Amino acid sequence: MPLTGHLAELRKRILYSLAAVLAGTVICLFFIQNLISLLTAPAGHLYFARPAEVFVIYMKTAVIAGFILASPVVFFQFWRFILPAMTDRERTWTILFVPLSVALFLGGIGFSYFFVMPQSLHFLMAFGGENFTPLLSMESYLEFVLLMILPFGVIFNMPLLMTALSLAGLVQGKTLKKGRKFIILGSFILAAVITPTPDILTQSLLALPAIGLYEISLHFIGLLEKAKNRRL
Repeated sequence: MPLTGHLAELRKRILYSLAAVLAGTVICLFFIQNLISLLTAPAGHLYFARPAEVFVIYMKTAVIAGFILASPVVFFQFWRFILPAMTDRERTWTILFVPLSVALFLGGIGFSYFFVMPQSLHFLMAFGGENFTPLLSMESYLEFVLLMILPFGVIFNMPLLMTALSLAGLVQGKTLKKGRKFIILGSFILAAVITPTPDILTQSLLALPAIGLYEISLHFIGLLEKAKNRRL
């Protein structure tokens, strides 16, 4: 396929994904009160300072929740775009990629929401001690929540992405093993940049799963390469 064909295919996949996200957003708007109650439960009472702040927060929440709701379609479009780069045998693996992508994405979000975010919130709320009384706005709190949960959903898909790159012949296991030390260092640097809290515990809760998933990816890619060499 020429470059223009790839660009046309990419455009089509993006439009399908945007349509799915839009539909998911509309659905989530009908349940926005329940979503807000779920997200704000760990923080308790919140306030808003501007007349339009609640409306903007509701819309942002609906869009993010719509993306999560539409994630099966989005991930399907992603894998469908890279499918032509694979052989017929490799394409059989992609049958599992869509449900696994969604499961890992939602698993990462759940891990962050139930384990990482409460720890970070407790650290920040207690950091001021008795001298300061926390007064959280809806906007600042929900931005904090989104920054805490979405990166985990993306990082938890690392094994599938690396496996897909290996199946497409773009990366090799030995190359990835040589870059292990850089991945470890980069994981902690990325965690320090992404996480909105300065404590090492929260950053480790993001970096260590990323490193573990990287090691799982290396092991799985090694098994695939051994199986491929035996067939040859």
